[in-house]
Formats: sequence, C-alpha cells, structure tokens
Amino acid sequence: MANRAARHARTEESENTINYVQCDGLAVMKMVKHCHEESSNMDLAQGALLGLVVDKCLEITNCFPFPKSNDETMDEEMYQLTVMRRLRRVNVDHLHVGWYQSSDVGNSLSLALLESQYHYQTSIEESVVVVYDTQKSSRGFLCLKAYRLTPQAIQMYKDGDFTPEAFRNLKVGYESLFAEIPIVIKNSPLTNIMMSELNELLPEDKGHNFLDLGTASVLENHMRSLIERVDELYQEAVRYNKYQQVVFKQDTEKHRALAKLAAENAVRTSKGEPTVPEEEVIKQFRPMPVPARLTATITSGQINTHSQHIAQFCSQSLAKLFITESLQNAKEAKEIK
Repeated sequence: MANRAARHARTEESENTINYVQCDGLAVMKMVKHCHEESSNMDLAQGALLGLVVDKCLEITNCFPFPKSNDETMDEEMYQLTVMRRLRRVNVDHLHVGWYQSSDVGNSLSLALLESQYHYQTSIEESVVVVYDTQKSSRGFLCLKAYRLTPQAIQMYKDGDFTPEAFRNLKVGYESLFAEIPIVIKNSPLTNIMMSELNELLPEDKGHNFLDLGTASVLENHMRSLIERVDELYQEAVRYNKYQQVVFKQDTEKHRALAKLAAENAVRTSKGEPTVPEEEVIKQFRPMPVPARLTATITSGQINTHSQHIAQFCSQSLAKLFITESLQNAKEAKEIK
C-alpha cells in the first residue's frame, strides 16, 4: 500500500510539473521569424528554448535556432553549448527548457517528435516542445501550442514495447500521448504601450486584413492531409488484420494437430507404447511477431488533430463572415443616408 501511494504521488508530481507556459513576446517573435524563413524554403525549423521554472510556471525568455542538418561540419551539441555559454556571459537566461518546431497545416505529431521529446523530457524534466503552424498563422490565426509527453507515453517508450497488449496495460491511446500545456504570451508594459500606439496609427482601410476570408487554401490543405492520414491508417489496419488472420489460421492448425496427437496417443496407450509429448507439436508452430501499433496510434493522433483544426478554423471563419456581413450592411446603410 505504501509503495502504491508513493508511486501515485510520483505520478501526480510528474503530471503537475508544469501547469502553464509563459512566453515572452521577444521569444515568440524570434520563433515566428525563424519558422517563416524556413517555411519559404520548405524546410523544418527547429530551435532551443531558454528560460527558467518558477513554481508551476515555465517561463520562456529567449530562444535560438538549431543549425541546418545539411551542414556536416557543424557539431550541433557543441553549437548549442557555445550559444548558451555566451548568453550566460551577457547575463541572459541560458537554462535549456525545451525546443520548438515549425508545422504545416497541423502536421506536427510524428515519430520523430515523440522520440525527440522523450529524450528532452527524460534529461530535462520540465522541458516542453512548442509547435508553431506557419500556414495557419499566416491566415490570421496564431497557432502556437506547447506539448509534453504524458507519464504513460514516457513509460511506454522507455519499455520499448509497442504491442497492443502494452498499449492496453498502460492505457495509452492517441489522445494520451501528448498533454497540451496552456501557453501565455507576456509583454512588458512599454511593449504594450508601443503596440497600442501602433494600433492607433493603423489606417482604417487596412483593418479589413484582420477579416481575411480567403480560407479555401488552408481548408483544402487540411482536407488533403486528412485524406492522406486516413489512407495510412487504413493500410495499418489492413496489415494488422492480415496478422490476425495468420494467427487465427496458425491456432486452428495447432489445435487440429494437438487433437490428432491426442488421438494417436490414446491408440499408443492402448497398445502399451510410449506417448509423444505435446511440446513436439507446439514447437512446430512458432509464435508470430506482433506488429507495433505506435505508427497507427500516431496516425490516429494526426487525424484527430486535423479534425480539431478544421472545426476550429471553420468556426472562426464563420465568425469572421458574420462580422464582415454586419460591417457591409452598416456601410451600405451609411451610403444610403
């Protein structure tokens, strides 16, 4: 009972390590700038997050990009250590608290993301991964999300067992791989004053940019990605069904062989001859390797993410449509007068 209580306490502590993420505006702008620069070249932007932990809040105060992987002469680990060492010299937060990555129409959940976050979170307990969606943000919907692996996902990856039985025992599904952490963007009072002044200087005819209704391309990309993920999940389902059919056929043949052996042993016993042990028949049927279900679980998570993004994007687009309609009616009424 004491061991169970201690284990439960450790689980609660690991789950409640970080309640929310507070990100400085400067760090957000650096991430946004880097992700959009790399997205123009169809590359994946990645970088390190720097900050500190205050109680249950993870404060991200700075960040820097990782070097491009095509540069073979660059040692990535040495590069990160050198940057953090120099930031420390100028009295800037240099503690490594996670990493960030760009995303395109919600294609962020992947095996590489799971593996990278596992290594980060096992070495730095409070680390998070921040995902920035470039295409969705370019349409006026800031998409900046922070994620952490759940304790069940960490245990599953630590065991290295991705069979259906392991998923069932740990109660791991696509919805429990990652836990989304609320993220808050904080600016200094001077920054807020400057943004207010810039907002007042914005001409009235530029205000319609915030009501951009050109969402067809974003929804089309979401639907295309969703169809691709559904096809991948279907292929995984076909593979698993074939495995179940092979296992069922093998079990049927084994039972038939055992029944035949039992009949032959009964005849041998009546004749006083030694019987043949069942192990001789069982060892002829080698157990089939169970296919890993991690890929199917990640694909299901991608489908769920795309569905949520489509629903959210459509609701926000409808809200913009009704606002635009009201503004248009007010403008026509003003012209009539």
